[in-house]
Amino acid sequence: MSQPALDFRIERLGPAAIESPLCSAWSNEVKLFVHDDERTLYDTTGVSWYHNELPTHLDPYTLEVAGPREFIFFEPSQTRAAIVTCGGLCPGINNVIRGLTHMLLLQYRIKEVLGIRYGYAGMVPQGYDPIVLTLPLIESIHDQGGTFLGSSRGPQPIDSMLQFLKQHEINILFSIGGDGTQRGAAEIAKLARAQKMPLSVIGIPKTIDNDLNYVEKTFGFETAFSIADMVLKAAHAEAKGAFNGIAIVKLMGRHSGYITTLASLANGNVNFTLIPEVPFDLHGPHGFLKILERRILARGHAVIAVAEGAGQDLLADEVEKLGHDASGNKRLADIGVALKRFIEQHFHDQQIPVNVRYIDPSYIIRSAPATPNDSVFCLQLAHHAVHAAMSGRTSMVVGLWKNTFIHVPLKEVVKGRKELDPNSPLWLSLLQSTGQPRIMKNSAASSMTVSTTPCST
Repeated sequence: MSQPALDFRIERLGPAAIESPLCSAWSNEVKLFVHDDERTLYDTTGVSWYHNELPTHLDPYTLEVAGPREFIFFEPSQTRAAIVTCGGLCPGINNVIRGLTHMLLLQYRIKEVLGIRYGYAGMVPQGYDPIVLTLPLIESIHDQGGTFLGSSRGPQPIDSMLQFLKQHEINILFSIGGDGTQRGAAEIAKLARAQKMPLSVIGIPKTIDNDLNYVEKTFGFETAFSIADMVLKAAHAEAKGAFNGIAIVKLMGRHSGYITTLASLANGNVNFTLIPEVPFDLHGPHGFLKILERRILARGHAVIAVAEGAGQDLLADEVEKLGHDASGNKRLADIGVALKRFIEQHFHDQQIPVNVRYIDPSYIIRSAPATPNDSVFCLQLAHHAVHAAMSGRTSMVVGLWKNTFIHVPLKEVVKGRKELDPNSPLWLSLLQSTGQPRIMKNSAASSMTVSTTPCST
């Protein structure tokens, strides 16, 4: 299969001709600045060679390396920045807000930083008044979950938002959010360019599902699966504490099963992990319920971790009735509640007594403060976002790729969603950890052997 054409060129507002204020703060002995030509490989998976040979092929696509530039575009003393947070809550948002504000005010010493209230809804007429972010105001917000600025879902008129930025003389906009937020940011940048407004729009990838294209890890994700692991520990205790105990834990993941998969791997006691990328049947000899039945008869308990977007095809009629949310996403049927109902009915029909527990910790996970490691990651993303903005870059996000902080054009980020590959080493590790069959589909039974052994411990 041929690789789709990618364009990782980063748009700039103009030449960067102003010496960075960081120059005077650091000695020449410290390698502080990143050269504009520094790049990192996008794809290294196809590169392999023997120890005494050089690789014969390198992927042609490279990404721009993030970091401070020696010369910047904006004159700090005349620069105003604004920060907006959109979409659902996620651990670490306040860390990013604080990191952005600190870097802008303390290192670059810009004129002012505005906090936009309640997402893009705070950038339109009859919206919410912005607040001036000062160092005392944001001193301890990183200790709190949620977002200090408030958030909202749904699009707003692009021309109204750009007019808001003009009225407040904003030079830089930091958009903290997922794919929907960054689509809006891309449209703002596009209209600003058309109107010849020198506006830098820099996205910071916030999605608890870790499903943003060309971004290896989004902030808050590590915190999310770390807390999910603690919930799964409780679920395991509940399952083992009852005769034929079955514990179901529903975790976030509309289209991508990263949280559910990583939490299951971290926990080690999950017997079934169900994610959107791997469809399954409920009934039939090779369906999920029959395999669960064998597990219960063999081991007397089971723990099931299910992503919220898993099994939606099994609930198609309910999904159709639910319609769409304010962001234009299809509303999901509650697969956790449905699984509990299906499991209880199946075991009732088989005359096998079971005790089913259902746990949904979604809002507890997403509103928690960031873990220490995630907090460091948030701060690094914030710093790199400020460096990119002050250098005059625009219509891009900062992210991590193969352990290097990079710049990615918004137009590439919003083309699709990142999903977990069922043929990847990560999913193989999951299958080996849980012991669940690779496929729980009856249609696959004729073409492959499906495991009938009890699943995991």
